[in-house]
Amino acid sequence: MRNLYRQSAVMSMASLYRRSLPSPPAIDFASVEGKLIFNEALQKGTMEGFFRLISYFQTQSEPAYCGLASLSMVLNSLSIDPGRKWKGPWRWFDESMLECCEPLEVVKDKGITFGKVVCLAHSSGAKVEAFRTNQSTIDDFRKYVLKCSTSDNCHMISTYHRGVFQQTGTGHFSPIGGYNAERDMALILDVARFKYPPHWVPLKLLWDAMDSIDQSTGRRRGFMLISRPHREPGLLYTLSCKDESWIGIAKYLKEDVPRLVSSQHVDTIERILYVVFKSLPSNFNQFIRWMAEIRRTEDVNQNLSSEEKSRLNLKQELLKQVQETELFKHVDKFLFSVGYEDNLPYVAAKASSQESDESCCRETCVKCIKGLGDENVTCPSGNDVFTALLLALPPQTWSGIKDQSLLQEMKQLISMVSLPTLLQQEVLHLRRQLELLKRCQENKEDEDLSAPA
Repeated sequence: MRNLYRQSAVMSMASLYRRSLPSPPAIDFASVEGKLIFNEALQKGTMEGFFRLISYFQTQSEPAYCGLASLSMVLNSLSIDPGRKWKGPWRWFDESMLECCEPLEVVKDKGITFGKVVCLAHSSGAKVEAFRTNQSTIDDFRKYVLKCSTSDNCHMISTYHRGVFQQTGTGHFSPIGGYNAERDMALILDVARFKYPPHWVPLKLLWDAMDSIDQSTGRRRGFMLISRPHREPGLLYTLSCKDESWIGIAKYLKEDVPRLVSSQHVDTIERILYVVFKSLPSNFNQFIRWMAEIRRTEDVNQNLSSEEKSRLNLKQELLKQVQETELFKHVDKFLFSVGYEDNLPYVAAKASSQESDESCCRETCVKCIKGLGDENVTCPSGNDVFTALLLALPPQTWSGIKDQSLLQEMKQLISMVSLPTLLQQEVLHLRRQLELLKRCQENKEDEDLSAPA
């Protein structure tokens, strides 16, 4: 009994509290020398990106979530709207929301590859430039570090092997928070703050740590530059991968729809719509979402900021542009003809209810909130979501239509040329998301780090 007690006591105490930072080669950011390096860099203007990053600095919530924590930290620091809710009514990037390219349980168990983090950054709407060490040079890397360190609109995430710094562990991700040019040292804002504090390292050594092979892919590690796009991506619509059901939905849209329209007799636009919508997966409503702007009851009497007004105006203008397309008119007519509200095959497009204090628009993924002055948020109906989906499908989706006059009519309806610029950007964002999901589905995200054309 005594031995069992001792064994239980030992097991209950088997844990770790931080690690001592091997120094050299690293220098603790909060040490006397670390502060001196910071002040030198600050005086030279190479800590501009630091302040936004430090404002959103977070600790990874799981031992293998370093890539997800680094990315959510950078996306939040760039004020990119995730287009989907985190908790309550709040939109905010969190590790738990970055699951499109790899299920969270897999990341929790095995971590995530460089290519998948790049893919997540693209699909989240950021502008991304990514390089493996065999696609760049240390001189180029130094220029990129300097670029991000002298701007608060561009941040860098590096993936490297800890062993080069004599640290415990293997592959790791963390943002680069600044650069001291005279000493040629970079600041690593280590998201594993339970293990090591932020620290300065020689840039040459950081390059060596990146210039290592990730055994899970057989490819070299590297770095990515993440910046805010010129326009907020996904103003009104976004694709969501909350669970693995997206895999079947993406397959249906990318593979099954082209096969269906080419194999079945379609002689009118309405018939094409019937073929597409009759087999929609039942969980389709979880895949494409309409992003509503809501205000809490206690905020009703607060004036809207210029940013909020601008965003709401753009959303309303975008919705108006969707509803003015010829394709929308066809979709609207078709859904009415099949009894959209009560017909089970089309009920999939209805939204699951979302929490709110106010009234709800019934037909799509949106809450209609009173309190924006004397106005309500414009509520879209399911037909505009369907329209956006059809526009987002690749043009070659319809190439199998045998009736040439009908094919030309369909091409005209989905043509980007005839769309207003705002709607073009929205459709392109959805197309990019679909293409990135296809890459992940086919496990090709590590082959191509660039954004879809």
